[in-house]
Amino acid sequence: MHESQIAQLDMIENEVIYIKRMIHDAGRCINILTRIRSASRTLSQVEYNIFKSHLESCVKKSFSEGNILDKRKRMDEVQALLAQSR
Repeated sequence: MHESQIAQLDMIENEVIYIKRMIHDAGRCINILTRIRSASRTLSQVEYNIFKSHLESCVKKSFSEGNILDKRKRMDEVQALLAQSR
């Protein structure tokens, strides 16, 4: 379901390896910070894509086919996830 995100995650993995090398080699702080920012943005995009997919598939299916307990469970999951990002 989320296979399309693998390429982005591979990019992040490579970026982190490069960041570690920069730190080890005493690279310029601003360059390190720029790379960290880039990796963070990409990871945030992966998170958004997976969350969007979850809403469009799992939650939508639960609301169209599930019983009231399943609907409540899905809503609780989404609310807990959103609360973590505050």
